[in-house]
Amino acid sequence: MVTIVSNTNTLKNITGTIVLAGAGKMGGAMLTGWLAGGLDAGRVVVVEPHPSDEIKALAAKGVRLNPKDAVPAETLVMAVKPQTFRDAGPMVKPFVGASTLVVSIMAGTNISALEEVCGGMVVRAMPNTPAAIGRGITVAVPAKKVSAAQRAIADALLRATGSVEWVEDEKLMDAVTAVSGSGPAYVFLLAEELARAGVEAGLPEELAGRLARETVAGSGELLHRSDLPASTLRKNVTSPGGTTQAALEVLMAKDGLQPLMIRAIAAATKRSIELAK
Repeated sequence: MVTIVSNTNTLKNITGTIVLAGAGKMGGAMLTGWLAGGLDAGRVVVVEPHPSDEIKALAAKGVRLNPKDAVPAETLVMAVKPQTFRDAGPMVKPFVGASTLVVSIMAGTNISALEEVCGGMVVRAMPNTPAAIGRGITVAVPAKKVSAAQRAIADALLRATGSVEWVEDEKLMDAVTAVSGSGPAYVFLLAEELARAGVEAGLPEELAGRLARETVAGSGELLHRSDLPASTLRKNVTSPGGTTQAALEVLMAKDGLQPLMIRAIAAATKRSIELAK
């Protein structure tokens, strides 16, 4: 079941301290989105042992970087690498009080593990890499004790890098990881193989690469802007007996793209379950 959160909380309305643990690509993208959305830089604390020059520059704008004093914050966003999560626990624990909202964007890290290592009121979220350009999609699931107000804060923070969907069943997060979390890699592979096929058909490599890149990017933007389902957009570009239909007859055969994609998503889902153990 999907829960729609009424996002009455905007970034400008957030008044408490927000601690960002981990300011790599995804954490850095979130921080940039927060500040661009009007969040007061003085409310942000960044815990990052190896800050980039970009993160260091934000310190000059009021973001507090690696403060020596640590007191419980209203919100902690965990954006460290999943494999270093437990090692980072002692470093972030002083920022967590009993009512602190803990938002995790770490893949394969379940709510029970977050409650064990960090404490607080946990929201588990799965973003994807287009968040770096503000076009990501994030799915979030709250622990039972998370309040409506805390959900709204989490929603505002996550929405700074794109769309947000909420689910009630944490078990769905493994399939979410397989579809949207890993999904950008599948799209990049499509562009890669489309270009390779173009070369096989006789196109110069550079031209084939440009055609594939722009075709995938443009089609994605059309899908984004259109209210029509993907199946309708596909039919709209397919003339009976034409070149597109000839190609789709191969891609939509019994041993074509559909069963291959089902197996790929199943494999990624299975691996997500394994990583969470």
